Formats: sequence, structure tokens, C-alpha cells
Amino acid sequence: MGCFFSRRRKPARDGQLPQQQEGAGQDAATGEQKAPQYSWDLRAKIDPKDYTFSGLKNETVGRLPGKVAGQQFVIQDCENCQIYIFDHSATITIDDCVNCQIFLGPIKGSVFFRDCKDCKCVVACQQFRTRDCRKLEVFLCCATQPIIESSTGMKFGCFQYYYPELALQFKDAGLSIFNNTWSNIHDFTPVSGENNWGLLPESAVVQDYIPLPSSEELKAVRVSTDAAKSIIPITRGQRQKNSDESCLTVFFAGDYTTANARKLIDEMTSKGFQLVQTKEVLMKAEDAHRVFQQSALEFIPLLEKGPVVALEFNGDGAVEQCRSTINEVFSGTKVFVSESKASASQDVDNFYNFADMQMGM
Repeated sequence: MGCFFSRRRKPARDGQLPQQQEGAGQDAATGEQKAPQYSWDLRAKIDPKDYTFSGLKNETVGRLPGKVAGQQFVIQDCENCQIYIFDHSATITIDDCVNCQIFLGPIKGSVFFRDCKDCKCVVACQQFRTRDCRKLEVFLCCATQPIIESSTGMKFGCFQYYYPELALQFKDAGLSIFNNTWSNIHDFTPVSGENNWGLLPESAVVQDYIPLPSSEELKAVRVSTDAAKSIIPITRGQRQKNSDESCLTVFFAGDYTTANARKLIDEMTSKGFQLVQTKEVLMKAEDAHRVFQQSALEFIPLLEKGPVVALEFNGDGAVEQCRSTINEVFSGTKVFVSESKASASQDVDNFYNFADMQMGM
């Protein structure tokens, strides 16, 4: 019995046999029947060895931009190695590595460290997880809440890194430079009276933990660990704020949203204010009413263009300075800015509570 939707083959005219499908038939030279070829047969064959570092000791290895191109990668059983993945990938697993220094470019899915110890890492990913690890120090950009399990002595800092191809790699991996929950760690296996994780010193410098690559091949990547050049804005995260005054600023989607947000960050931080957190998220009209309240009607038409980018600045006088900078530098751009110190705290809570629910945090 055939499939209900299948077509019955029509008989050939004059008793001739129907023609073979393209890609199948007889070889003209030998008369032998050729096997049909399908589109997936024509794809380039992937050698797993090109996407694996295994059993290395005292080596510097890596992959240049364009060499991983969104594939999965495996790092396992390495000791005293410097490992650099200067490309975007699908997922990465790191197993049984000891005393390694690791850079991992943007990962579309998850990165999973298992049974690793005494490693220093720079990582950008959608999901971050560790299990049975000890003493990892990680400069992290993670779009969702990082998770540790049965792990101790974990230290985290904000991702700080730059090379020219990195911005496009973030886009290829579907990651926003403004969605980074690096300090919001969830410990699956907390121990009463102990803390399995903490934050790296605020003064921590990436290059003191993960040096620039020393091999001639990897030196071709123009890396900078200068925090001022980092593709990811440096945020305070869950560190204690220096002031009881914060200010919420929200940029709406447009051709220069990212550039405008980065410009404001530069302007405010150069004046001594601190960037606490950032977020890029889609909003609906009902969300705008909850977040922007009486100002909502002014901004609702802008929400249809795409996601908004929100910034929280902290410091005495943050609201006044932020409003002044917006008026001077972005006079032709519609931007939401907290109106006063009294309302700013509620603005911040309203927006980030909404954003966390939206992103399932």
C-alpha cells in the first residue's frame, strides 16, 4: 500500500521504461547501475579532529577566525595548555582539563566544564554550566543565568576582550553584547555556611590571567585586553553600588542604537559614573505602560522597530548628568531617561523585573 500523498508513476509511452531520476542511472562506460546522489552527499565532510583538542600537555593551540564557523568543539584531557578559539561555535564541552588558560569566542548554545581544576578562562556564551570543577577563574559573558554544580572555589568577572572579527562573531552566534548576567550565579549544590563562588577583584586584568597567544599563527589575531576596547560593556553586576542614586536610560531600535548606547557609556563612565547593568530585549505596548508609566504613549510607536537597549548608571548626580548628556549629545534621538532621583529607583526595578521575566531568568 502506498502513502496517501504519494503519486503513482505514469506508464511510459510506447512501452518505454520511465527515465531514471537525475543523479541515478547507468554508467556509460561500464554499463553498471549508478547509485543516486543526494544534496547531503555533496556537503563538505567534517573531520571531528579539526574540532577537538585532546590529550595535550604544555602546548599553545587554537583556531583562527573562520576555522570553526559555528561547529561544535570538544576540549578534553589537556594540562598546562593555552587554548584559544577565535571563532564562534555551536556548543563547547571542556572535560578533565588542569591548569589551562582558555579563550572561547561566542558560543551560540552552551559551554559545559566538567571535572576541570585550576583553569583560567574568558568565555562568551548563551548558557554556562560547570560540574565537579575546582578553582576556575572566569571572565564571562552569559546571556542566561550561569549555573555551577558540585563545584568549589569558582571566581567570576565581566568579559573583557577585543579583536576585529569578534563583533560579527557575536551576531553569528545570536548573542547580544548587552545581555550579560556574568555575576548572577546559581549554585545547584550550595553548602550551608560555605560559598562555592565569588567575584574576581574589580581591578582584575584579563591579561594577568590569560596571556596573549605566543604562537606565530595565533599572533595574527589582533587581540586587545584593554577594558576600554572590550566588545562587551564592563558592568558592575551584583557588586555593591557606590551610591543610592541610579538612572535608567533606554534607547529604541534604529540604525545607531548600539553606537548611541556605547557613546553614552563612554560619556558617563569618563565622568566617574559606573555602569551597573545592560539589557537588550523586545517590548510590547503593555510592557511599556508598566515600565515607562505616564511616558508610555510617547514611546509605544518606537517599539515596533525592534528591541530596546537599557543601561543603568550609578553615582551621586547620575540622573542630572545623564539627562544633560542626552540633551547635548543625542538631541535628535528619542530616549527614555529617568526624570528624578526619586523615580529612578522604581524605573530601574520596573524595567529589569520585566526584562528578567521576558528572558526567563
